[in-house]
Amino acid sequence: MDLAVMAIAFGTIFLVELPDKTFLATLVLSTRYRPLLVWIGVGLAFAVQTSIAVLLGHAASFLPEEVVKVAAAVLFLIGAVVLLREARSHQREADADEGEEFAEKAKPATGWRAVLASFLVLLAAEWGDLSQLLTISLVARYESPFEVFVGALAALLAVSGLAVIVGRALMKWVPMHVLFYAGAGVCLLLEGFLIWELVR
Repeated sequence: MDLAVMAIAFGTIFLVELPDKTFLATLVLSTRYRPLLVWIGVGLAFAVQTSIAVLLGHAASFLPEEVVKVAAAVLFLIGAVVLLREARSHQREADADEGEEFAEKAKPATGWRAVLASFLVLLAAEWGDLSQLLTISLVARYESPFEVFVGALAALLAVSGLAVIVGRALMKWVPMHVLFYAGAGVCLLLEGFLIWELVR
């Protein structure tokens, strides 16, 4: 087991996902349903999303190594650009509205129906998300699907746990644009490492 790859996956996905719309949607959902039920539902959605990303990344790892490295570098660069743009144009009110928009899709429910509602809302919100694309890149780059799966899923569960437990307090103490810049910094760091590997 490669703990370094697991740590890279955790750190990358954690920083990218923390300022994401799914964090805000989870936060809002936890005001509608019991937080534990929301966390279970979104955790299941993240497990499905991460599994699909890992399978796609594993399939991509059969391509020539140089192609995989270039593709991963492009995706990390795209991730950095997206996060930098979000950081510069970020307005907390707009992001809160986006979270509300996803939460409005959830009907009043209790018990397992609240779990299912949270699952469906987050699965739709997360599909094709930046964290999913970066998970694909990490698997293709490091060829360690299990480690990336564990690291990425742990990061997503940690972020959703923060959202349901201390989401509102966290948003008061840490400006969201700082989180966007941190995520962009990680993407640029990985981008630089891949470029160094390609040219050396």
